[in-house]
Amino acid sequence: MLAYTYVGHENFQLMEKQKPVLLDDRDAIVKVTLASICTSDLHIKHGSVPRAVPGITVGHEMVGVVEQIGAKVTTVKPGDRVAVNVETFCGTCFFCAHGWVNNCTDPNGGWALGCRMDGGQAEYVRVPYADQGLDKIPDSVSDMQALLVGDVLATGYWAAQISEIHREDTVLIIGAGPTGLCTLQCVRLHQPKRILVCDRDESRLAFVREHYPDVLTTGPEGGKEFVLANSDHGGADVVLEVAGNEESFRMAWDCARPNAIVTVVALYDGPQILPLPEMYGKNLIFKTGGVDGCHGKEILQLIAQGKLDTTALITHTYPLKQIAQAYELFEQKQDGVIKVAVSLA
Repeated sequence: MLAYTYVGHENFQLMEKQKPVLLDDRDAIVKVTLASICTSDLHIKHGSVPRAVPGITVGHEMVGVVEQIGAKVTTVKPGDRVAVNVETFCGTCFFCAHGWVNNCTDPNGGWALGCRMDGGQAEYVRVPYADQGLDKIPDSVSDMQALLVGDVLATGYWAAQISEIHREDTVLIIGAGPTGLCTLQCVRLHQPKRILVCDRDESRLAFVREHYPDVLTTGPEGGKEFVLANSDHGGADVVLEVAGNEESFRMAWDCARPNAIVTVVALYDGPQILPLPEMYGKNLIFKTGGVDGCHGKEILQLIAQGKLDTTALITHTYPLKQIAQAYELFEQKQDGVIKVAVSLA
């Protein structure tokens, strides 16, 4: 089968590999119909993910059809259309029992697919712990509608959930890339009083204004003044940092009101510094880390109900044989790209 492979630093190649086989009674083999390209794939390419293993097939955001299941798999069967979870989790360890599946203690727990084991930018993928790692797609939901459920939409859902958003809150989202836009949709589910979105890319802000006209937008220059002018208590009540750079990290805590919650969703290329003397007295609550992606079924139901729809974010589709061109477009942010689908159907 064809598989897009992490060969080494700055080197991804489309190559022939053996079709995966069941290695455990809890595995499933999924024939991939749609995959996507994620910023995290670029982090692997550029060496920012030390755990990534050269030789693995990349890709951790995909949907497909179950082809084969292990003897102990009970929730899906061959022929089911499924969304694949970005994370591998056993469902029974201490962390899984508390819903913290990103920290599953299984040796392959957490983000493994497309990082430490073969992922889904390929014709087939093996999914461990299939009962946890696969969610059946409702008949009324298309593959394209479900494509982002396993990663960026799950991330937005998790980020909004842990941010403790209330109806009277002003919420600031920093970053209007794919994850930021998914976060925006999920924040809207909580119906806060006011949502502000900051990004330096005017085309992304224009996308927000077109699709979410009730959301206020600003660039980083003058961003703090904009937040102060559009909040009730000297800053945002909740800040979600989804951009992932030094400027956005500082803006996140600087634009938060005292005693606010700052949720760091972004993945950074390097360490960030908290200037604690300068921050003293703000009494901020920071929430950080990787997505606990265990709410795929709920998210799919919200899509089926028309409450979430990420299809407008998928601006380009390429066949697997042209995946290198798709990566180039995505990385260089060409042609107004937001999210790229890779078709294998």
